[in-house]
Amino acid sequence: MDARESATSRVLTFRHRRSDFDVTNTIQVSEWQDVCEAVHRIFNRLYPGIAFQPLHQAFQDFDRLFRGRMPGYLGCDTVYHDIQHTLDMVLAMARLIQGHEESVAARDRLGPARTIIGLITGLFHDAGYIRHADGEAHVNGAEFTGYHVTRSAQFLDRYLSDHGMAPAAGTARQIVHYTGYEVLFDHIRVRNPGDKTLGHLMGTADLLAQMSDRCYLEKCRDRLFPEFVLGGVAMFRNGQGRLITRYRSGLDLLRQTPEFFRNVCEPRLDKDFGGAYHYLAVVFDGRNPYVTAMQNNLFYLEKVLSGERWPLLRRSPPCVLWEQESIENMRRLVAERLRILRSEVA
Repeated sequence: MDARESATSRVLTFRHRRSDFDVTNTIQVSEWQDVCEAVHRIFNRLYPGIAFQPLHQAFQDFDRLFRGRMPGYLGCDTVYHDIQHTLDMVLAMARLIQGHEESVAARDRLGPARTIIGLITGLFHDAGYIRHADGEAHVNGAEFTGYHVTRSAQFLDRYLSDHGMAPAAGTARQIVHYTGYEVLFDHIRVRNPGDKTLGHLMGTADLLAQMSDRCYLEKCRDRLFPEFVLGGVAMFRNGQGRLITRYRSGLDLLRQTPEFFRNVCEPRLDKDFGGAYHYLAVVFDGRNPYVTAMQNNLFYLEKVLSGERWPLLRRSPPCVLWEQESIENMRRLVAERLRILRSEVA
């Protein structure tokens, strides 16, 4: 993945970007209406005359679910996988779809029906983090980390069936797994190459949206690590009952991030997803602002790591959740969980 701009120009451009705006600094990705309008423009460009209503309804339903206004659900309380992340991801996915549709022959296009299903799946790809309101024995959605994609697939099955799109539910249940680690990609069953392409675009959008976020490094340290603690990823017991520590702290997670990119993200983007990120160059006149922003984050992280200059990571980005109390609740839960785990080690 080659950068198209110098490191200096990347830093200057990135520095003036607002924390809750997309990579172009033009769309507020913490507001569903703004992202919906942007996606609507792309959809109309690609498929003039095709009704956008199912997607508009899905955006509204996404907001209801994640804001805790959908009956039977409690709302989003995961501080890394928050409302802004999903909206950022769906915008990136719509742009990837645009690049794809404007690059390939007519017979290879995804078409409006498949695009609608793909974007709805993107909107609910993290629905598995949302707790049910019927007395589940869980205190935070991050506890579903290890199987949240499977729960998202179950939600999509119900949602699409309830909204007259039951024939597409099987596809959504499969392709949502391109955003996770619960099912090997070779084991994802899709009907045709178009569905597989859709999954690749979705997986690409999920990675790019996270790693191009202006505050990605701070979010990894302050928000992803707490989710990993509650989700049993940072520290867990193996089959022999031994406590395994994968990440000791948010700083330790950041120290391992360059290796994670090289060994996991880069192979996914370039090989598993077929280099689908290149479609963005069609949308941005030969440039790829998502890749540039991602590389800028990694460049800056290497600078921080070279001298352990952690005070350089001082941004405090907004956290878009069901209830703002969720932030303090997670801090309390994580502190207690770490206390218990560390006392066991001692």
